[in-house]
Amino acid sequence: MKFEIGDTVDVLDDVLSGTVTFIKGDVITIETDEGFDLDFNATELVKIKSSTLKDNVFDSASLSDVLSEKTEKKRRTTTKVKAKERYQPTMEVDLHLHHLVDNERGMTSYDKLSIQLDTARQQLEFAIRKRIQKIVFIHGVGEGVLKMELETLFSRYDNVKFYEADYKKYGLGATEVYILQNPNTN
Repeated sequence: MKFEIGDTVDVLDDVLSGTVTFIKGDVITIETDEGFDLDFNATELVKIKSSTLKDNVFDSASLSDVLSEKTEKKRRTTTKVKAKERYQPTMEVDLHLHHLVDNERGMTSYDKLSIQLDTARQQLEFAIRKRIQKIVFIHGVGEGVLKMELETLFSRYDNVKFYEADYKKYGLGATEVYILQNPNTN
């Protein structure tokens, strides 16, 4: 490491620091903070920053600039949610059988319908527990058996309203469920 007169240095094997006052080959004389002149080999010293952080802060900016930056109120940025997105359901449950089981070979129609209804009931109760307001159950068009069974299931809950989901997004194969968070207890 190359040292110059005026550098601030620390002694590696001792708790000493000081400023370089004289250099002769590898022998460097430093003046300690207490005012003593001591000679060290260049390998025993390490150069440190010439000033403390507090001194360096004001090299590029004045004290008033730093204070004004710290005291000015910063505007919080909020993400704007479009009205159309605000009313979109927060949860979708696809009840198509190929999403629910790995292999449907050997299953009867009753087994398939039972799996779909159990999944719908579990997801609805999960949403009620987690206070999720809107869910869309995607059941497909088909013959309408699953849709009628879902309507029967939903009508068993006092705090649930259901209706056709957004036609543009789902077509005729989905039902949107709205969960009332504070149902009237009369």
